[in-house]
Amino acid sequence: MIRPLAFTAVLALLSASAQAQEASPATPPPPVDPGADRLTIGVGPAVVPSYTGSDQYGIVPGIALQGQVHGLAFASQGTALWLDAIRGSGGVGWKAQAGPIAALRLDRTSRIQDSRVSGLGELRSAWEVGAWAGIQRTGVVTSPYDNVSASVSYQADVHDAHRSYVVSPSVSYSTPLSRKDYVSLSAGADWVGRGFGDYYYDISAAGAATSGLDPYDGADRAGWKDWNASLLVAHAITGDLTHGLGLFATGGYQRLLGRYARSPIVADAGSPDQWNGAVGVEWTF
Repeated sequence: MIRPLAFTAVLALLSASAQAQEASPATPPPPVDPGADRLTIGVGPAVVPSYTGSDQYGIVPGIALQGQVHGLAFASQGTALWLDAIRGSGGVGWKAQAGPIAALRLDRTSRIQDSRVSGLGELRSAWEVGAWAGIQRTGVVTSPYDNVSASVSYQADVHDAHRSYVVSPSVSYSTPLSRKDYVSLSAGADWVGRGFGDYYYDISAAGAATSGLDPYDGADRAGWKDWNASLLVAHAITGDLTHGLGLFATGGYQRLLGRYARSPIVADAGSPDQWNGAVGVEWTF
């Protein structure tokens, strides 16, 4: 749910922002290379639903990567990897964004806590590949360093699981509050293909008999599956946002919609309101 590329795209500007906000007139900041290579690694526990649509939660280990190499920004988002294959200047103005996505969808492959949903059996992991494109504006409201972006992504299963696709439009706003503090807000939605709804939300007569849930065939068509929103905050402990040790926290909300929310695995065994969050430490170098 969390769209990370706004953070990676603004990394190059944070160095200039940090120097500009903290330097005194007598101590001019050293030159900054907006295209310099950098990498942020974050680790920490995450709280996530047992499955998408569950009202039971568990704690899982998490790791996140964000950075840029030779002007190409990249990031991980849960079990997905994104790359912005269009190099940017790192300055104020507009920038086109586009690149590939690779993701592993593990929904209902393990950790199913509800005995009725567990009775439906575990599903195959979905390997999804696709692409995304968007537009970004740097220098919007608070300073020359804040950032707003809009994008849309397409992912298709290539591992014989749901055999369908997911289209996800999103918008985000990100800004460094100081040389040590950063915040990013994002919102989006997911449109899924017919096979996706059938695979994850429909219940066959045989599945109903083994699980005790009612049979359901209302999700085997394309439509809007959910809308979602998320927040990311980061604070540097040593150094600043461009290098050193820091802390981060994320939180997200997802609302399942329509025929997907009416599935018995959601309406009877779970909830359409989905929450997630994570805290951890990060190192930028």
